[in-house]
Amino acid sequence: MLDIISSTQNPKIKNVLKLQEKSSERRKQHLIVFEGNRELDLALNAGFNIKTLFVCKDVWGDERIEGVSQRDIFYISKDVFDKIAYREGSDGLIIVAEPKYLTLETLALSPNPFLIILEAVEKPGNLGAILRTADASQADAVIVCDPRTDIYNPNAIRSSVGCVFTTQIVASTNEEVLAWLRSKGITSYAAALTATEFYHETDMAKPCAIVMGTEATGLTDHWLSGANKQIKIPMRGKIDSLNVSTSTAILAFEAMRQRGF
Repeated sequence: MLDIISSTQNPKIKNVLKLQEKSSERRKQHLIVFEGNRELDLALNAGFNIKTLFVCKDVWGDERIEGVSQRDIFYISKDVFDKIAYREGSDGLIIVAEPKYLTLETLALSPNPFLIILEAVEKPGNLGAILRTADASQADAVIVCDPRTDIYNPNAIRSSVGCVFTTQIVASTNEEVLAWLRSKGITSYAAALTATEFYHETDMAKPCAIVMGTEATGLTDHWLSGANKQIKIPMRGKIDSLNVSTSTAILAFEAMRQRGF
C-alpha cells in the first residue's frame, strides 16, 4: 500500500509552497518548482536534475513515470495536490528540481545567431510568452538584463509551457550584455517608438539581437543610445496597443522570414 501525504502541514509540502511563493527561497535552496508531465519531459531532456516528484494518483492515474528514481517520488492526496497546484487542468505531477544558470560566456551560439534581449522584464507572464516565441522561432537565446522577476518564477514556467527548458536563458546587466554583443560582432536593434526605421526595412539576416523594453517605459537610454540602431513596428491605430510579447514575436518572425525560416 502506498504511503500518501495527506496533510498540508507536512514539511515537504510546506517547503513546496515556500519555493512557489518566494524567489529568495528558490535562490537560497537552489531549487525550482513546476508542474506537468510535458514540462517534466522537457526538463529531463535538457539535463535538469530532478530532486523530488509529487504525484497525485487521483489525477495522474497509474501511468509509468520515466526518468525519475522511485526514491524521489512522493504520493500526495487530492486535497494536498489542490493546495499546491497552481494551474488549471494540471495532470497530477509537481516537480522540484535544481535550476540551471547560464552565463554569457557559456552560451552556445549558432554561426549566424539571433538573440532576444529583454530589459528589466517584470511580468512573469510576458517572460513566459517570449520564451514560447524564442522556442518557436529557434532564437539562440533569451538574455534578460537587470531582471525584475525570477527567470524560474513558477508563473513564468507555466506561461512558457515548458519553453524555459528548451531555450538558453541568461540573466545579466545592461553593461555586460552590450559589451558582449560588441565583442561578438552582433548587431543590436532597439525597439523604440522614437525610431525612424521600420523593422521590416532592417537587415536581420546577419548576426543580430532585438532589444525590448518594458511596456510602461520602454527602453532606457543605455539601449536607446548604445544599440546599433532603433527600429519600430508600424502602428496604424490610435494607440500603441501591442504588448511586449506580441511585439517580440513580430520582430522575431521577421528575422526568421529574412533568414528563409
